[in-house]
Amino acid sequence: MSGLPWLIRCAAAAVALLLVCGLATARFGSALEQPSVTTCDGSRITLNRYLREPVPDVVLVGSSVAWRLKEEYFSLPRFRNLALAGGSPVTVLEILAKQPSLPKIILIETNVLSREPDSELIGQFSGSARAEAPFLRPVRTAFAAYERWNHAPPNPAQARAEQDRLLKEPPSTFDNKAYLDLALRQMNEGEATGPVRVNVARTRELIDDVQRRGSRAFLIEIPFEAEIEDSRLVAMSKAIVHAAFPDQSLWLPINPPRGQLRWADGVHLDERSALIVVRAIESALGERDGLRRDK
Repeated sequence: MSGLPWLIRCAAAAVALLLVCGLATARFGSALEQPSVTTCDGSRITLNRYLREPVPDVVLVGSSVAWRLKEEYFSLPRFRNLALAGGSPVTVLEILAKQPSLPKIILIETNVLSREPDSELIGQFSGSARAEAPFLRPVRTAFAAYERWNHAPPNPAQARAEQDRLLKEPPSTFDNKAYLDLALRQMNEGEATGPVRVNVARTRELIDDVQRRGSRAFLIEIPFEAEIEDSRLVAMSKAIVHAAFPDQSLWLPINPPRGQLRWADGVHLDERSALIVVRAIESALGERDGLRRDK
């Protein structure tokens, strides 16, 4: 019996906590996401958000190469970056093709097509499915609300000013030789043409499918450092992709000033370079489809 008062207090505290969390959900809604802890978390947050919100006009799918082109760098209205760090562009292209409504334009990064699609993610997000745990959602919402309050994102004007400031700076002088040498060794070893051919064939089928349904698909190549471009994996992959897609109308040529680009490891663009590439993509889209940048 001596423990009963403590049990009552614990129960009361739990009820109070759930009440506060429920109020947080009512105030902010259940759409708030907690920060991702793992790459898999980030992929699920990205895809959950896409299914929850109205279908955007332009979507970018790809691997970690395109993932570096942050969504906030783009000034295009209704744009979403669905590239998955450590993933394959085919994964998200499969998921998009299974949705009832499609974006007007789908940009497909072709740099990394040697990875197998993630069948688990495809299964979880087929149709209108969501990988979202309803259990303790009020608690998750409360923590997400606290995180957003503690690390509020900058408003669009502030973000744009910071980007313009970064673009005015000179290119980075960081010495990436050790990372570049490691990446080169990895890309000059092994044989990946089999998976690339399979992914290219599936990409061809998915492009035909989404274009029959009224969406436009464009292939893009994001620049690598020169040594990486000449590596065995990249050269062979590029030859396979271009042989499979000879129609130049499917390609969105982007021409950023290569002398201004820098790579943290020869493969992934640094922040300033990613901004430069984003501006080049927007310019190419404007010339191809007359898309207006939202200033």
